[in-house]
Amino acid sequence: MTHMASTTSATTATSPAPTIGFDLDMTLIDSRPGIHACYQALSERTGTYIDADLAITRLGPPLELELANWFPEERLAPMADLYREMYPTVAITATPALPGAREAIRAVQEGGGRAIVVTAKYEPNAKLHLEHLGIEPDAVVGDLWAEQKALALREHGATVYVGDHTGDIRGARTAEAYSLAVATGPFEAEALSAAGADAVLPDLTAFPAWLAGYRAAA
Repeated sequence: MTHMASTTSATTATSPAPTIGFDLDMTLIDSRPGIHACYQALSERTGTYIDADLAITRLGPPLELELANWFPEERLAPMADLYREMYPTVAITATPALPGAREAIRAVQEGGGRAIVVTAKYEPNAKLHLEHLGIEPDAVVGDLWAEQKALALREHGATVYVGDHTGDIRGARTAEAYSLAVATGPFEAEALSAAGADAVLPDLTAFPAWLAGYRAAA
């Protein structure tokens, strides 16, 4: 996915235009309704009990880690494939953007920077979410969790990573990037600070003002 809107390319020595990475689930999108519906559909399809209410309280880690609570190891791979196959039909339209998500991406781009999404979600489904919601990052990289996210952050030269999970903080730290957390996921602000976030915002509506301060300080 390529951002096609015009951006301001001129920057000054005191106002750099950074590349900033964003997590997807519970950072840019409220994925709980769609994932809940998909777990229910998977349960009905397979005849296996899945507590979807519980599952959506621990979003962030890879799908297989959650499925391991409901299926034996030998069934994890086919069940993950089935879930991902069902996901576009069941989950995409049920999932809204979180407040400030579009504005956060635009704030980076309109300042001449690049906004990328780095997520543990299956990359094709991540792109479907963003396309459906009209969110246009400069790049999307999926299937990376926690410290693995540093691979994409380093490749794209990201100096900041924004996420809601302690795994996102670990990813930023591994990439030697600034860790900006948002308290819109499973962790409260205090827990995110304790896990090592450099700063914590209540949600992305506060991001444009934070970005202006970050660039001025840089």
